[in-house]
Amino acid sequence: MTTTTGTYTPRPGAAPLGRMIAAQAALETRMLLRNGEQLLLTVIIPTLLLVLFSSVDIIDTGAGEAVDFLAPGILALAVLSTAFTGQAIATGFERRYGVLKRLAASPLPRWGLMTAKTVSVLVVEVLQIALLTVIAFALGWSPHGNPFAVLLLLVLGTAAFSGLGLLMAGTLKAEATLAAANLVFLLLLVGGGVIVPLEEFPDAARSVLGLLPISALSDGLRDVLQHGAPMPWGDLGILAGWGAAGIAAAGAFFRWE
Repeated sequence: MTTTTGTYTPRPGAAPLGRMIAAQAALETRMLLRNGEQLLLTVIIPTLLLVLFSSVDIIDTGAGEAVDFLAPGILALAVLSTAFTGQAIATGFERRYGVLKRLAASPLPRWGLMTAKTVSVLVVEVLQIALLTVIAFALGWSPHGNPFAVLLLLVLGTAAFSGLGLLMAGTLKAEATLAAANLVFLLLLVGGGVIVPLEEFPDAARSVLGLLPISALSDGLRDVLQHGAPMPWGDLGILAGWGAAGIAAAGAFFRWE
């Protein structure tokens, strides 16, 4: 009996680009979901705010059910917490510990790494929005409007906050990013039309606050889901402008080490 030995030819090299991005996105998603502080910020806080202010008459949300006003704003807050605050803090500390520097030397291109981070943010947002939607329906939410307009608002909002989060993470020290990202989150929660209507602010402040991405996202979602508006072009334009500026600035000034 004769045995033959097969010939194996090594094929060193990087995996296909799509597979590398998918693997990195899966890793980024697992890291986000395993972080207790991130879960507090992205899931628990928006949920508690939705339940509390929908159940207790604390603020004047106008005519109709409070949840009809609050749910769109809380959805906008969920996007802010994940795409901006969570991503800025996580990326800032990855930069500090040299993780980004090492990943930048891998076969995965830098734009591929940023794409993977964006995909992981979108996955977490889908889970957030699904959970918050179920809770809002249980509280008596009655949404209206065009689903495509809602999707477009959420995508542009994610792009705007993601660009700003990466800009902050790539230019400030990790500790400064941690403090600044949380401070911005709190300020936008109070002054971005999420819970308190912009009509409650003075005219001069309202004109400035209305140009913020969180105000554009929350007002746009509210116009569609509460009032049945077909397409809030003004809010979409504001989000697109912030998204283009944030992504361009992040690409120009992001430091990998």
